[in-house]
Amino acid sequence: MAILQNDWGTVLADEFEKPYYLKLRQLLKEEYQTQTVYPDMYSIFTALHLTGYENTKVVILGQDPYHGPGQAHGLSFSVKPGIKPPPSLQNIYKELQSDLNCTIPQHGYLTHWAKQGVMMLNTVLTVRSGTPNSHKGLGWETFTDQIIAHLNERETPMVFILWGKHAQDKAAFIDSHKHFIIQSPHPSPFSANRGFFGSRPFSRANAFLRSKGIAEIDWQLPLEPEE
Repeated sequence: MAILQNDWGTVLADEFEKPYYLKLRQLLKEEYQTQTVYPDMYSIFTALHLTGYENTKVVILGQDPYHGPGQAHGLSFSVKPGIKPPPSLQNIYKELQSDLNCTIPQHGYLTHWAKQGVMMLNTVLTVRSGTPNSHKGLGWETFTDQIIAHLNERETPMVFILWGKHAQDKAAFIDSHKHFIIQSPHPSPFSANRGFFGSRPFSRANAFLRSKGIAEIDWQLPLEPEE
């Protein structure tokens, strides 16, 4: 498993030693040896690597990684360069264009957001190929709940974007007097028309950051994927 080189390494040091995590690690070792699992082992913690604890300005919470070949790389909703954006991400792009008039790229690689302080976090960080929710209940939920709890404790306010019921269940961990919570239906084609479209999460997030004297996010993605 990857070791975190930034401030998350200190923040989560105790978590990596807890019995539930050691058990999770053993289960994952067996899964990676016997099954096809996404993302690859070295990309599990991409969200934490790219967005440091103190650098986090916005959290976009997903569920579990994409389960198709070549898609997942450790950021919620994001896919590797060369992979067509999946339907949920296409709807995120439609809302981004409607909200901020951004030009929509052909790729779905969201590292530009992550490097600016957008924590693209799934609540479960691995999945078996072709089998959504296959790693639900292994222990990842406990780990990612701790990430959310640590972010909530931080003095500097941030934005939590919670799309769909699964993400909204995490609102119970978040101090809404300090942080700004944006909730709407999930961008999936099954629910996007029920209130995701028109929710303007990107401009609302920036308005909150601006009101706190925090630099806004440049939501315009590069038209070619950047490393």
